[in-house]
Amino acid sequence: MKFTFAHNNINVYDLDKSLAFYKDALGLTVTRTKEADDGSFKLVYLGDGVTPHLLELTWLRDMDRPYDLGDNEIHLAFTADDFDAAYAKHKEMGCICFENPGMGIYFISDPDGYWLEIVPKKG
Repeated sequence: MKFTFAHNNINVYDLDKSLAFYKDALGLTVTRTKEADDGSFKLVYLGDGVTPHLLELTWLRDMDRPYDLGDNEIHLAFTADDFDAAYAKHKEMGCICFENPGMGIYFISDPDGYWLEIVPKKG
């Protein structure tokens, strides 16, 4: 038996704001969507156009407050082929939330407070 990654999921409070952020900050685009017949939820899958891995954004109609992420000790990581240009773009967007120059990485925060690690492409 073998398992392979399909997608990661995060819940978002403002779907339109999140979609704009992920497109602008990381170049992710919608690959497919699913909506409940009663309008109670929307699932939007985002892809990078290179790998088969997807990020699923879940929007729940009845959520009436931003999500409490607790200690937020999870994150997704993205490789940047032009790390310096990515850093400059994210600095301009004002979304860099943590830098670790010693490790050569930094993190950006999405509209819901999820952290996304940006690492330089190896080799």
